[in-house]
Amino acid sequence: MDLYEYQARDLFEKYGVPVLPGIVADTPEEVRAASEKLGGVTVVKAQVKVGGRGKAGGVKVAKTPDEAEAAAQAILGLDIKGHVVRRVMVAGGARIAREFYFSVLLDRANRSYLSLTSVEGGMEIEQLAVEKPEALARIEVDPRAGLDTAKATEIAKAAGFPDELVAKVADVFVKLYAVYTGEDATLVEVNPLVLTEEGDIIALDGKVSLDENASFRHPEHEALEDKDAADPLEAKAKASDLNYVKLDGEVGIIGNGAGLVMSTLDVVAYAGEKHKGVKPANFLDIGGGASAEVMAAGLDVILNDPQVKSVFVNVFGGITACDAVANGIVKALEILGDEANKPLVVRLDGNNVDEGRRILTEADHPLVTLALTMDEGADKAAELAAK
Repeated sequence: MDLYEYQARDLFEKYGVPVLPGIVADTPEEVRAASEKLGGVTVVKAQVKVGGRGKAGGVKVAKTPDEAEAAAQAILGLDIKGHVVRRVMVAGGARIAREFYFSVLLDRANRSYLSLTSVEGGMEIEQLAVEKPEALARIEVDPRAGLDTAKATEIAKAAGFPDELVAKVADVFVKLYAVYTGEDATLVEVNPLVLTEEGDIIALDGKVSLDENASFRHPEHEALEDKDAADPLEAKAKASDLNYVKLDGEVGIIGNGAGLVMSTLDVVAYAGEKHKGVKPANFLDIGGGASAEVMAAGLDVILNDPQVKSVFVNVFGGITACDAVANGIVKALEILGDEANKPLVVRLDGNNVDEGRRILTEADHPLVTLALTMDEGADKAAELAAK
């Protein structure tokens, strides 16, 4: 779950990371009141989960409450890369002397954490990595050892911070790492981390991504979720405890096991190339238990996606045998009734496959087509979607 900047700022403050005061506002009038409360120069910043706000006109400096209100009128409702601004943060101003970059993230490839740090902050990190890779220090952080003052000092020196700033930024790095581990994040990024003319180090902007797999340890994280902005189908799937991700395609996918579902996506995408270019519409892993209720919940989500033209159910019977899966499909279609109105291609294999196929054959549901192999099923589902 990606957080808005104001939410990241609040987490930073909780862990002692130096930040500027900030007030969230939803209307120009609230922005004016916030500017009056903060006093002096303020910055009105669009709250969207996408980069490039400044270039899009989503960040404006205001010297007076009148200017802040005018800035809010220009920013609220602005479309930034497909994200409409509904809320802004009014932040205190800062006299910036230099801008830096710091992040710590999950390095899945190396099963470790990685710190990316540069004395050239402000620009997008992807652009910096391409144009000036030598300006970006990449330092592995061992999850078992963590990021203490010694490691933070190593990072600061590797990034080229001047000697007089090493101790200051190292202290902030340690606190940002505490945010990362304390909140079970997969990314904590500050761009820019600034040195003010007064000599202070401040996290001027923040991006935090939380690991939803760790949400059971953080019930308070539920309050950070923007339910209004969530995809309604993904929200519906989440309410049913389904592992679902919406994609931009026409063939709905249901499988059991993440590896099998990922393989199914690839096979459907390949098959779709000869059927008008249709693609997978979603990732949906129903896990080991393919009961009627679980299958019905999965089909309910997929069939309510207007982009879906056909559904491919690809299940390998293991702990849950194929006959149980077949009964689940039959009963799920009974539960859904008229809501089940798109063709289903079903491929079963594994434990009790013959019995599972017999159950589906005898049910003889007009929407269900049996396939013997994954390739055959993918091809048929793509063909039906293309029609």
